[in-house]
Order: sequence, then structure tokens, then C-alpha cells
Amino acid sequence: LSMITAVTRAFRTKHFTLFSQIVLHAYIILLVSQLVFVIVLFGEDIFRVLYSITSNTNVPSLTRSPIISEVGIALAAIPFVAFIYGIVKGKYRYKVHKHILYLNDLPQEFDGFTITQISDVHGGSFTDSAAVQRGIDLINKQKSDLFVFTGDLVNNEAKEIEPWINHFNQIEAPEGKYSILGNHDYGDYISWENPMEKTQNLETLKSHHRTIGFQLLLDESITISRNGKSIKLLGVENWGVGFGKRGNLNKALSGVEENDFKILLSHDPSHWTEEVKHHSSHIHLTLSGHTHGMQFGIEKFGIKWSPVKLRYKHWAGLLSENDRHLYINRGFGFLGFSGRVGIWPEITVIELRKKSDGTTSHKNSLQA
Repeated sequence: LSMITAVTRAFRTKHFTLFSQIVLHAYIILLVSQLVFVIVLFGEDIFRVLYSITSNTNVPSLTRSPIISEVGIALAAIPFVAFIYGIVKGKYRYKVHKHILYLNDLPQEFDGFTITQISDVHGGSFTDSAAVQRGIDLINKQKSDLFVFTGDLVNNEAKEIEPWINHFNQIEAPEGKYSILGNHDYGDYISWENPMEKTQNLETLKSHHRTIGFQLLLDESITISRNGKSIKLLGVENWGVGFGKRGNLNKALSGVEENDFKILLSHDPSHWTEEVKHHSSHIHLTLSGHTHGMQFGIEKFGIKWSPVKLRYKHWAGLLSENDRHLYINRGFGFLGFSGRVGIWPEITVIELRKKSDGTTSHKNSLQA
């Protein structure tokens, strides 16, 4: 009962104490492991029933095979070990996803332009300074022209990122470092003494963006120029189905010409699905995050699956429709479940290339 109470309260308040985290992790590990074991035994039960029917036996054998039970225990051990690994190591197992994106309208001057993206830092969840530093070093190792952060710097409160400011302000990019807000940045998921306190928390968080060296884009755009040609980088406040629709895309497009090449930062990928891809203004590339890939799933052997697919049909990686592209970053940090299993924290590197006749739309690779 205490386990259920702690987990329920933590999810309702979005405030995970050490006790509730321990309980949550124990609950998840035991639930998944037992589920695998039960599925194996249930499979044997079905076989026994079918065998009794086909062999004209009235009553199926009540004796369970010890071999099947041992197989069930062995299979149940796999998620048990995987979740332990995900909690201890997996949440800091940063992976670099590299993509080359070929685009018709890209100005020739930006052929080869590189962007590094991270999303969903959730600074309040970090506990390992050395591990976070490895992630920062890996970001800088990419030597991209531009760096962007697509929201959720904290879980709830601005103070959560303060121990990590000196890590994230080490990030370097010659064309600048830009950021947006995510749904967790507004402090909507905890109680405040009064509205003024909540407002001040958001202002403090914006100040932390500046201290880190991020230029926060709030429904606005900036111009990046090369040799007399330019592209537009737009950033909107959080807009997501079920997570608040604060962002104003039309405001961000103010002063942007229709024939400009546009890259949009928008935290929640449902914004692209519901508004961006249908917008009269052609936005070539949208960079999002938010889903975390639910921090659990499988991306091996040609299989790409996570429970988050039940809410987001496309939940990670690149999606292209009608020469409009969406990239969903799997997240740099973690939230709630203090681990990652199969869906590792991501650093995205996108190289923009001028598309020529016969060129495929994109290429990708994965690096540790």
C-alpha cells in the first residue's frame, strides 16, 4: 500500500522524493520482471489446454513443467538486469545521432552547415557531475556551427539548474547557442505560495539561460548570415497538445519572408503535427524533444519501439513530409524514472546539405 501511495503521490505532484524514487524504481523493476514471468507461464497454460483438446483429454495436466518455470525465471531476469543497468549507467550513456539532411531550398552558402541539438536536460534529476561533464565534452567534440537546446532545462524550479550552470556554459558554437522553453520550465506541476512566486521562478530561469550563454527565443526569430545569404532560426514558447499552447508561431514569423529558409525550435512535436506542417509558411526543419522516448524501449535489430508510441506515433528521430522535416531528440536528461533502458540520452548532430538531382533526402549514423 505504501508503494502504491508513494508512486501515485509522486506522479500527481510531479515531486519525486528520494523515498518515492526508490519505491518507483522497485515497483517498475518488479512489475516488468513479474510480467515477463507470468507471460511465459500463461503461454504454457494455453499450450496445455490446447493439447488436452487435440488429444481428447478431458482435463489438462495440472503438473507444470519445471523447465518452463526455469525459462520464465531466466527471461524475467533480462528486464531485471536491464533496468538495474539503466538506473546505474544507462541514464548517462550519451549517444551521438548524426544525420545528413538534403534540402532543396538551402542556400548554397550553408551547404555543410552543422547543428548540434540537445533537449530535456531536467537538471533537477542529475546526481553525477563527472557523467554530465562527459556529455558536455561530447557536445563540444562535435564542433558544430550552431548549438540549440529545445526545452525543459529543469523539472520544476529554476534553482535545479544552478549546480550545473558551470557545465552547460562550457558549450561552444561559433554561430551561437539558442534555446527555448519546454512545458516543465513554467513551473506548472508543483504548488506555489502565490502567482508572483511562480512568475519570479520563470524569470529566474530565463536569467539562467543567459548565464549559461543561451539566447532564449520567445516567439521570435534571428538571422544567421554567411557571405551575403541567410537562414532564419525561429523559436516558440511551449505549444503541445495536453501540455499548454503558449507558443505563437505567427508572432515568431513576423518579419520573416516566405522564401527564407527556416528552422524552428518547438519543444513538443505535436506542434509540428497540429500546426507547423500545415502552416502557409514553409518551415523547412523543426527541432523538438519532449517525449524522452519514454526512457524505455528497444532500438535494435531493425526494431524501433517504445510505450510512448501509444501517444506519439512518431516519437524519436527524423520524419519528413512534403519537404517539411521534423527531428525529435530523445532527451539529454531524465525525469521520474531515474534511468534509461534501450533509449539512451541523445546528442543530435544535423548537417544541412544542398540537395541536387538524384540525392536521397537524408543519411544517418549512430556513435557512442
